[in-house]
Amino acid sequence: MNSTNYDNNFNIDTDVYLQSYMKHKGNSLATLFGFYKGYYFRFLLSTFFYVIKHSPTWILPIVTANIINYVTEGNQDVYRLIALNAAVLAILLVLNIPMNYLHMHFRSSSVRNVEAGLRSTLIHKIQQMSVPYQKDIQSGRLQSKIIRDVEAVETLSDQLFVSLLNIIINIVVALSVTIFKSKIVFIFFLLMVPLAAFLVFTFKKPIKRHNQAFRKEMEETSARVMEMVELVPVTRAHALENEEINKMDKQVQMIARAGYRLDIIQTNFGAVSWVCFQLFQVICLVFTAVLAIRGRIQVGDVVLYQNYFTTIVSQVSSLLTLLPTISKGLESVSSIGEILLVEDVEDDTGKEEIDHLYGNYEFQNVSYAYPGTDDNVINNLTLSIKEGETVAFVGESGAGKSTIMNLLVGFCMPNEGKLLVDGKDISEISLHSYRENLAVVPQNTILFSGTIRDNILYGTSHVSEEELQKVIDEAGLRSVVDKLPDGLDTMVGEHGDKLSGGQKQRISIARALIRKPRVIILDEATSALDTISEREVSSAIDHMSHDRTTFIVAHKLATIEKADKIVVMQDGGIIEQGTFEELMKQKGYFYSLENQA
Repeated sequence: MNSTNYDNNFNIDTDVYLQSYMKHKGNSLATLFGFYKGYYFRFLLSTFFYVIKHSPTWILPIVTANIINYVTEGNQDVYRLIALNAAVLAILLVLNIPMNYLHMHFRSSSVRNVEAGLRSTLIHKIQQMSVPYQKDIQSGRLQSKIIRDVEAVETLSDQLFVSLLNIIINIVVALSVTIFKSKIVFIFFLLMVPLAAFLVFTFKKPIKRHNQAFRKEMEETSARVMEMVELVPVTRAHALENEEINKMDKQVQMIARAGYRLDIIQTNFGAVSWVCFQLFQVICLVFTAVLAIRGRIQVGDVVLYQNYFTTIVSQVSSLLTLLPTISKGLESVSSIGEILLVEDVEDDTGKEEIDHLYGNYEFQNVSYAYPGTDDNVINNLTLSIKEGETVAFVGESGAGKSTIMNLLVGFCMPNEGKLLVDGKDISEISLHSYRENLAVVPQNTILFSGTIRDNILYGTSHVSEEELQKVIDEAGLRSVVDKLPDGLDTMVGEHGDKLSGGQKQRISIARALIRKPRVIILDEATSALDTISEREVSSAIDHMSHDRTTFIVAHKLATIEKADKIVVMQDGGIIEQGTFEELMKQKGYFYSLENQA
């Protein structure tokens, strides 16, 4: 069970949401109710307190009718009866304050907990998705599902468990009092039901269709906005601002058109239902007035029935007005399901935990093709790496070097053959425990907004200042830190934009060193560095690779001269391997690469 405690009132169990989706797949409403499993008693209490706090709304028409009837009929005990009715109403009015608090407490704690739980479940799922699958989904779409769709589900929950509850209770009370006092008026009230059903049937499908179109346009826009923001430096550098503005303007206009169509269908729906129900209200006034004239009902009851009919009309109208919100919310439930039902995830259940990683690797006739493609990126690769060796992979772009790094990290698994880690098939070990012994320095350095210290210590704990300072020296970061006014506490900006490429790369290397890994993977770690920085980082790499198994992808061949083994890749296979000196003596493909460099 994946459970997170936030405080005494909130306990988030992410398994509930996944199980609800699997159980009610295709039924958004049943899925929504499944989310609230374990909270039904809270909603029962909320309903109880709601009935008490809302009772003055139903009692007031009765008290009003009673007083009018007492006065018009000349009741001898009129003052006492008026005082008694007024006292009952006053007590209920005073009770509204504590009852309203209790109603909101039980309702809000449930709805907000599910809202947080859904977001937490989506975050868990995203962290579990296979990396190749996740790369196929634009980050803006994921953000839209976590923020916008969960908010729409929260709004739907409010509407169903509060507004819909309000509507149902008001209608039931009004009809119950009416049938008790006059069956004729009760039958008249029921004439609205066919009209309401007809309106719902007429507008339901177009509203759902337009909500779905609007949601998809919002997701597309969210994704494009994030891409636009990230590309601003490139756009500005190439004077492409107008092209980017025109492209985004078209997308914004598409949202506006989709939103306009949704607004119009909802407006027409609201207007038609309102006019129909107002006409019924006028007819009700005339109908009850005629009954009073004929002596079928008391004069004061005209006011009572008019109030109750107004209540029923407004509640049915509100029910129909809720339809677009419900449709939007149910569409968001389906949207969230697109992530929760993803099956391409990493699952370590039942797999062997890795307590200690030595760093022996063996590729046994490994082939790999990315999902959705038939062409192998890696072809029948056989290679052995011993503990503590430094192995460098070189070759042209597209030769398969980065794919090998992804296989080593476990981001993807061989389609054919086996990759053994310390003699164990990588597909049969817990990748989480395995990666705890790894450090990866990617080609594109990823930093988060925060200080240099925060970025270096990311994911670690109990690191002494002495250890941190040692790592700074080993990563060649000392000259950078000493020049900054706030040193390690300097803010790096969003994505590290306040630093140069070389400075960011050295922070990334320091982050790897601080983990004290047994295996290090460097994917073109010196690609963004100038000559001086390259020498400093190369020295750091030499130090960090000591007594550790190290994998290096490099275009700059001078940085791998000290590697124990250089593997030359071409078209997904190995064409040469050996030490730097051995490959130079062979005067083969590697020799030609060195001369070109």
